[in-house]
Amino acid sequence: MVELNEVFETNTMICGENLDVRTITMGISLLDCCDSDLDVLCGNIYGKITESAKDLVRVGDEIGLDFGIPVINKRVSVTPISIVGSSACRTSGDFVRIAETMEKAACEIGVNFIGGFSALVQKGMTAADQMLIRSIPEALSVTERVCSSVSLASTKTGIDMDAVKLMGSVIKETAEATGHRDSIGCAKLVVFCNPADDNPFMAGAFHGVTETDLVINVGVSGPGVVKTAISKVRGENFEVLCETIKKTAFKVTRVGQLVAKEASRRLNVPFGIVDLSLAPTPAVGDSIGDIIQEMGIEYVGAPGTTAALAILNDQVKKGGVMASSYVGGLSGAFIPVSEDRSMAYAAEIGALTLEKLEAMTCVCSVGLDMVPVPGDTSAETISGIIADEMAIGMINQKTTAVRIIPVCGKRAGDTIEFGGLLGSSPIMPVSRYGCKAFIDRGGRIPAPIHSFKN
Repeated sequence: MVELNEVFETNTMICGENLDVRTITMGISLLDCCDSDLDVLCGNIYGKITESAKDLVRVGDEIGLDFGIPVINKRVSVTPISIVGSSACRTSGDFVRIAETMEKAACEIGVNFIGGFSALVQKGMTAADQMLIRSIPEALSVTERVCSSVSLASTKTGIDMDAVKLMGSVIKETAEATGHRDSIGCAKLVVFCNPADDNPFMAGAFHGVTETDLVINVGVSGPGVVKTAISKVRGENFEVLCETIKKTAFKVTRVGQLVAKEASRRLNVPFGIVDLSLAPTPAVGDSIGDIIQEMGIEYVGAPGTTAALAILNDQVKKGGVMASSYVGGLSGAFIPVSEDRSMAYAAEIGALTLEKLEAMTCVCSVGLDMVPVPGDTSAETISGIIADEMAIGMINQKTTAVRIIPVCGKRAGDTIEFGGLLGSSPIMPVSRYGCKAFIDRGGRIPAPIHSFKN
């Protein structure tokens, strides 16, 4: 039985503290679409997506109205396209055609993003993988809703440094291909270590090959709710702080599970997971940076920041697991720079540096996210930044990622305005010292000793 005070409490979280269901994402397997004829393959992909997700947007909007819970985004993720297109694609241009097909399908069903233009190359690249990766700059420049991800490393396999080197160049090419729009293509491209097969958040969502044919995954977010809760225990000890975050995460996750199960029922699609990730927006009161500052840190990046973020991430996961048996995805705290007003301001005043941000990724849910850097940053430097982040994920057995944006024509200290949920940020400086000889070694960094658990 839901008590009346819980109803009022949830209403307050929604109306005054920015609680929302950030996304309902339908995962769709395209394995049954495979064909050696590219025209047939594209037809199959379009047909499968538009038929499976034809009611997704309508149902998401209806649930939002019926329950009074904002459902912000409706999205689709698909089987990694390097697998789906391997039999039909002979050139990178063929993969661009698949991206255009995905874009057409996404427009037809009305979702804001479609993820899965992806390759999983943590141990090595097939010919199809390489073609897809090389097609990314063009694919993201001719589409608006297609998102791309590449898995470069895992704890079990190590780091594919050939792919890391290639992605440094691909990110630069993507920035240049969309340079007339402030290199916005890079905002739809992320590289991973230990990616989750059931992540509903873009740009990294794809439908894992071990997943069922169709699945509903929901991502719920409430940084404002957590900040309000911990503001009520200001000055209390860490035990009280941790309990407060955990109990708040529990309540937020219950809201997400309610929406997920209702979407599953109405769409007649199996419920997968609830991803409780505190994903900020540029809106006032919807910031991870504000939470860290409320915990007692003057500005994000000051001493103590990594410890505060570790507390937040761990207690969010504990609260989520208490609330649902099917917590998955990334579930924790995202720390994107441009999408978080307080994070961007901390970078602007010099409190938050790229090096401190990297340290924070050791304990957050993802990694270096939406980080604008100077447009003249070399491909090798980008590859070095990626390699560092992949190593953190590999050694610590956690998901890490890099979504970095070398903004054409911009220098450190300039400001970039992406607009909408992507926000704005100062261009963050990178080290002026290089790593070309290291990146040029090639090959694969072996898995760590603790990967052998069989």
